[in-house]
Amino acid sequence: MTLDEILDNIESLDIDAMEQAQRRWNSIAKPLHGLGRLEEHIIRIAGISKDAKVHIEKKALIVMCADNGVVEEGVTQTGQEVTAVVAENFLTGNTSAAIMSRRAGAEIFPIDIGMARKTKIPDYKVAYGTKNMAKGPAMTREEAVQAIMTGIRLVKEKKEEGFQVIATGEMGIGNTTTSSAVSTLLLGEMPERMTGRGAGLTSEGLEHKVSVIKRAIERNRPVAADTLDVLAKVGGFDIAGLTGVFLGGAYYRLPVVIDGFISAAAALAAYKLCPFTKEYMFAAHVSGEPGMKIILDELGMEAVLSADMCLGEGTGALAYLPVLDMAAEVYDKMSTFSDNNIEDYEELGDR
Repeated sequence: MTLDEILDNIESLDIDAMEQAQRRWNSIAKPLHGLGRLEEHIIRIAGISKDAKVHIEKKALIVMCADNGVVEEGVTQTGQEVTAVVAENFLTGNTSAAIMSRRAGAEIFPIDIGMARKTKIPDYKVAYGTKNMAKGPAMTREEAVQAIMTGIRLVKEKKEEGFQVIATGEMGIGNTTTSSAVSTLLLGEMPERMTGRGAGLTSEGLEHKVSVIKRAIERNRPVAADTLDVLAKVGGFDIAGLTGVFLGGAYYRLPVVIDGFISAAAALAAYKLCPFTKEYMFAAHVSGEPGMKIILDELGMEAVLSADMCLGEGTGALAYLPVLDMAAEVYDKMSTFSDNNIEDYEELGDR
C-alpha cells in the first residue's frame, strides 16, 4: 500500500463507542467530569478501538534513533557519536526511558532508522544519517517517504503483536534543530519563536542555532504547504519515522502518545498530511522547548502533565501512561450511582 492510499483511508472515530463511553463516565458514582481531560482521553480511545470496553494494558514505546548532518554546524553540545551510545543503552536498560518503561509497564523498542554507524539495535536504516541541511537537502523526498512508511509498518507490527497503545520517543543529537526548522515552516512561524536551547546551549549558542536554521531554510527553500518537501529538506529520519507512527496509529486504529518537542513536530507533520490523525493523538506533557506549546495550540490540544520535562526519549509519554491507566481503572471498576442507590448527577451548566 502506498502512502497516498493510507492517507486516503484514515477514518474518523467511532461515534457510537464514544457515546457509550460518555454514558459510562456519567453513570459512575463521582462528580461529573471529575477526572477532567482523562475522561475525554478514555472516550477517544473507545472511539479509536470502536469498543466502549477500553483496554490499554499492553503498551509499546517506539524510539526512533537517527543522526543529523547539521550537527557539523556546531548546534549542539555533544558530537554525533553520542546517538549510537545512548541508543545501545536502551537495550541494556541504562537510559531514563528504559527505566521509566519498566515502571510504566511498557515495552521499549529502539529503532535504528538512520544512525551514522551500525549498532546492535534493530536496523531499519534509511541511510547513515541525514546530510547537513545548512548545505543542502537533509534527505531526498524518496527517503522521507521511506522513513514514514517504516513508522507505519512498525505500528502494524505492534498491533499484530497485541499492543493497545503506542508511546513515541526519539534519540538523535541535533534533532531539536531539525524539529525547530520543520515546525517553523509548517506553522509559518519565525525560527526565533520555535527554537530553544535543546540540551543546554548558551545564549550565544542559541543565537547560532537560529542562524543555522535560517540558513538551511534560505538555501533549500522548502515549500511550506508540501509537508514531504519540508521533512526531506530540513527534517530528520527520526521525525519522518515518528510521522509514520502517528499516521500508522490513525490507519491501524491505535492511540499514539506525543512525547516532547521532537515528537510533537512529527505529530504536526502527520496532522498536516492528514488532519484526521489528530483524533488518534494524545498530548502527554508540555516540553520545556518554546515551540511545544505553539504546536499543541495548532493541534488544539492541552497536555495532561506540565512538569518542565525536556529529556526526550519518550520519557514524557511514559510519565503520562500510569495516569491514563488510573483513569481506565476508574472507568472500568468503579460502581455506578444506581449501584449505590444514589440519584444520578445532572448537567446544570456549562463546563
